[in-house]
Amino acid sequence: MKQVVQNYKSGELALLEVPAPGCRPHGVLVRSAYSLISTGTELMKVSEAGMSMLGKARSRPDQVAKVVQSVATNGVPATYRKVMGKLDSYTPLGYSLCGVVEQVGAGIDEVKVGDLVACAGNEHALHAELNWVPKNLYARVPDGLAPRHAAFGTVGSIALQGVRQGESQLGEVALVIGLGLIGQLVVQLLAASGVRVVGVDPDPARCELAERLGAAACGDPDSSVVESAVAELTGGHGVDQVYLAAGGGSNQPVELAARMSRDRGRVIDIGKCRLDLPWNAYYEKELDVRFSRSYGPGRYDPEYELEGRDYPIGYVRWTERRNLACFLDLLARGRVDVEPLVSHVADFDDAVETYQSLKDGGLKAVAVLFRYPGSTGEAGQAEGAGEAEGAEGAGRTGEARQAETPEVAVPAVRRGGAAPAPARAAGTPVRLAFVGAGNYATSMLLPHLAKRAGVELSTVVTTTALSAANAQRKFGFAGATTDLDAVLGDESVDAVFVVTRHSSHAELTRKALLAGKAVFVEKPLALTEDELSGVLAAVEESGNDRLQVGFNRRFAPLLQEAKKRFGARSGPASLRYLVNAGRLERGSWYLQQGAEGSRFVGEGGHFIDTASWLLDADPVSVYTVPTPGNEDLQVVLRYPDGSTATVSYVTTGSSGFPKETLDLIADGRVLRLDDFVRASVHGRKRWVSSRLPKARDKGQSAELAAFVKAVRTGGPMPVPLESLVATTAATLAVRTGLSSGAPVTLARTR
Repeated sequence: MKQVVQNYKSGELALLEVPAPGCRPHGVLVRSAYSLISTGTELMKVSEAGMSMLGKARSRPDQVAKVVQSVATNGVPATYRKVMGKLDSYTPLGYSLCGVVEQVGAGIDEVKVGDLVACAGNEHALHAELNWVPKNLYARVPDGLAPRHAAFGTVGSIALQGVRQGESQLGEVALVIGLGLIGQLVVQLLAASGVRVVGVDPDPARCELAERLGAAACGDPDSSVVESAVAELTGGHGVDQVYLAAGGGSNQPVELAARMSRDRGRVIDIGKCRLDLPWNAYYEKELDVRFSRSYGPGRYDPEYELEGRDYPIGYVRWTERRNLACFLDLLARGRVDVEPLVSHVADFDDAVETYQSLKDGGLKAVAVLFRYPGSTGEAGQAEGAGEAEGAEGAGRTGEARQAETPEVAVPAVRRGGAAPAPARAAGTPVRLAFVGAGNYATSMLLPHLAKRAGVELSTVVTTTALSAANAQRKFGFAGATTDLDAVLGDESVDAVFVVTRHSSHAELTRKALLAGKAVFVEKPLALTEDELSGVLAAVEESGNDRLQVGFNRRFAPLLQEAKKRFGARSGPASLRYLVNAGRLERGSWYLQQGAEGSRFVGEGGHFIDTASWLLDADPVSVYTVPTPGNEDLQVVLRYPDGSTATVSYVTTGSSGFPKETLDLIADGRVLRLDDFVRASVHGRKRWVSSRLPKARDKGQSAELAAFVKAVRTGGPMPVPLESLVATTAATLAVRTGLSSGAPVTLARTR
């Protein structure tokens, strides 16, 4: 197996191939799903390893004292060999992870193989593919909690133990100095306890984050913001508690704590900062200085940690393990939110580069997660999965969360052995039938087709006779009927348009393909993976692959011109697509999610297809982050060359703001699209589209022209079927991602 290690003498970091640990009694063998980098503790170790020998000695005077004692006891040569042997060896990194139980040791009966657990300990929860974890250093992950969030369990326990040491009470005011990972968690825990919080950090971004997560006010230690906020919240008396969550060699946090505290206030040290207590300041206020020891009672006790001997709950209410379970419960119930703290998720294979980037400052992060390949731990339900069940599909069961990494299949296209579509005879019109004649068909499709030369509107099929008659009268169909089979059996019909409600698209498409017709189906092609497979089974059975889905935006003239001006890429791109979708009117059939699928499944394919067309590739994974209630979605698509596209699908924006804005950035160039009205490309040369007002053209006319041409000539369909399938699978993966809370792999089948 692979494990992240470091040589403390040379500073070398490596992803080393090491033997897998065995499963011993009183513990479990855990396969990692996610592990968390503690950007404070671990980076301090990494930085120390890169120092000179003198620098190492200065940073660890406690170890120097041990060396001096060893010299006195064992002599210089023996001590030198011992020290050099210890320094010049690989040591592990990591102490907080989430994974799946792979094997259960003797004496363990509260978890079983396949259970998802959070693990703690700098000897047992390492950045490694497999870890043996003793009984008191793991806790089962509650149903509904995503593995990437459960990986915060250990760090959360540290913050929780610090808050317990502060003995906070409802209505009190606390000051948190240092808004790194631990500080941000302390802020949330205090706020959840009914304590008003003021934060201190020199980084404005961290201050802003803490305010979003519950702090009343935050500011730089040298600014007047903190002092003013404390005075206002406490009536000038000072805060009840100060939590020192900062690091470094400055004594400023300790001095600030004394200045901001009330008489007989409490100062709790959680981090590792300089502690030269100013005697007068602490004496005059009789401040109570407390230390918080890691995850809680049991830490550093080998009988508790290694032998599994618990402390009686009547005497020790909150042990290491009970703190870990408590924090996981707070996460699962939404009392604490760690997702905003995740700055970066790196593949475990990129561990060394990730550490180096953090050390060099190229990656600035509050929290960084390693994601492990082939993990079975990514299938836990996300926060709000119960809400997701109503909005984006059914949540997974307890068994499902033990399943493998979330995947959505991208079925292979098999075309059978039918002959290519014949070209139409010269002068013969293309005969089209419409199944459905609702608002979209009558406003966006039929007006373009009714006036197009070489096209004959043959028959319109609807479920009610009146709507068929209305469409016939308005657009000049030769016939109108409610009998679908009669149309599919009409050999004179060349192509069928499926423009019905979403739930019927896949089945109608399948029938039309089997009848040998070219098919234009409005999005979505399918609402489920089974429906998608059914469509492709019809392609294979009939050999008829003459299919187009109504992804019209790639045909928009303005976007076509902008892509041409942008030119070819040589490196990966970043794409941002903001869709200000707005609220639906009450009673809209789009809200019938049980029958018609979610709103994003219905519309999201447009935006995924546009992104994939601009990036000239199909996505390989999809990760979805919702707001509470799934009103707004952030859908992150990853592509084979490292490009990413983020579709922000929001319903809570202003109706006065444009619906669609898009930015594509790569190779020193930027493409900007403003709601299909104006576009620009910025690079060595700048291009801006005409500023004269034009009607929005989202490509329907050009798309229909391309489809009719393909039917007339027998040439290829405007969009390859493989691309249509990939976009549909990616759209379906959004629902899967909401249920799992994890990135969803788009697995190509053969």
